[in-house]
Amino acid sequence: MSPLDAMFLNQDSATVPRQIASLAILEPGENRLDYDRLVQVINDRIDIVPRYRQIAMKVPVGLGAPVWIDDENFDISAHVRRSALPKPGTMESLRELVGRLIARRLDLDRPLWELYLVEGLSGGRVALLFKSHQALVDGSETIDLAQVLLEETEHERDIPHENWDPRPVPGAAALLIDTVNHNLRRPAEGLRIAEMNLGRAASRLPGIGGRSPAPHGILSTELSQHRRFASLETTLEDYRMVRGEHGGTVNDVILAAIAGGLRGWMLTRAEPVTAKTRFRAMVPMSVVAEDGLPTSLGSKVRGHLLSLPVGESNPVVRLHQVSYALKDHRETGSAVAANKLANLPGFATSTFHAVGARVADAESGRGHQIVVTNVPGPQGPVFMAGAQVSEVYPCIPLSDNRAVSIGVTSYNGKVFYGIVADRDAVPDADVLAQCIDDALVEMVETVGSRRTRAPRGRTRPNAKA
Repeated sequence: MSPLDAMFLNQDSATVPRQIASLAILEPGENRLDYDRLVQVINDRIDIVPRYRQIAMKVPVGLGAPVWIDDENFDISAHVRRSALPKPGTMESLRELVGRLIARRLDLDRPLWELYLVEGLSGGRVALLFKSHQALVDGSETIDLAQVLLEETEHERDIPHENWDPRPVPGAAALLIDTVNHNLRRPAEGLRIAEMNLGRAASRLPGIGGRSPAPHGILSTELSQHRRFASLETTLEDYRMVRGEHGGTVNDVILAAIAGGLRGWMLTRAEPVTAKTRFRAMVPMSVVAEDGLPTSLGSKVRGHLLSLPVGESNPVVRLHQVSYALKDHRETGSAVAANKLANLPGFATSTFHAVGARVADAESGRGHQIVVTNVPGPQGPVFMAGAQVSEVYPCIPLSDNRAVSIGVTSYNGKVFYGIVADRDAVPDADVLAQCIDDALVEMVETVGSRRTRAPRGRTRPNAKA
């Protein structure tokens, strides 16, 4: 296990469960997706991601990072679970359920993932909630399970399936010898792991283990064990229209909408907002290698610190400020075009969100107040187990006293926002979603007579399904 993976495992707690999630809503098709069918599809494809049948085993006396070993008692029914919404199966009740499920810690003694099939959504739809530990999905060795299930058509690929036999668990002596040899070859890694383990042990001593108070601010809190989830569906054409009128990129328009949404949300709370009000956002962004291509399926991602101009009241000026702040990233030639990312073979937005969240947490020392991940997805329909995906919402984990995180995915002509918030500190997460929508409308209205847009077709944050 890498030092970063070990850090995520080490920091997992009841108030900071280190897991990334994504919510996909599937339309009813000819072959309705039920629990037995879902288990069958995963059983047929789990060979592609062998780490999903492995557990993290600690090295004796904390001499090194945990190692991945096969789970001799792997039981897929402990990971693929089912739930149901009360009638009439509204989006509001789904969001409430998602908030509860993403707050639950994964069992660290089992493979570090869960998948919930949520039935009872209105219109015969079902939802899939994928949960994976941040130590599990790195975009290189392991991709997100959603990526394994995705198909470009409703006809599923025939993937060879092999019978699985777990490898024997290594003995303590062999594990210690291998760890010592590894530390000798890579002393810097061994030192980092030793410091991490010593720090964890020291934090449990009386008088040392107390947590520092959370910094003051609307986006900062001492995290509770509970979460809220809010979602927002918007139309991609709106962003393209604003971009065409005022310049920049679709990503710039999204970030300007978030800045405006934060401003509006603060005003609903009677929070002070001045012209100088800004929030430091960590915005992980994909970069390319020297040959001009993404370095891997997870791509190479760097954390970009952006000052969101929340205090700016003019939506166009706000957009120009965001565009100018991201100008250097574009002009270096390292930025990955959205269509290149979305057209990668086997592309799944959930893997990129997982990688972005890892980068943001790895760079927590830069003092950002909110994490925003934005991943462009395919602009044609995709399928899971024969059912068409209609909506997809990322769920970015909270950490380091940050009360809100926002994930954004564009897919099939829509732009979907997933907002994760601390339940106690942000009881009005749905209001924040509405304010982001209002900020987008405000920018669209600046397009003027050139606007020829179709009806928005939007699902409001509080709308009943």
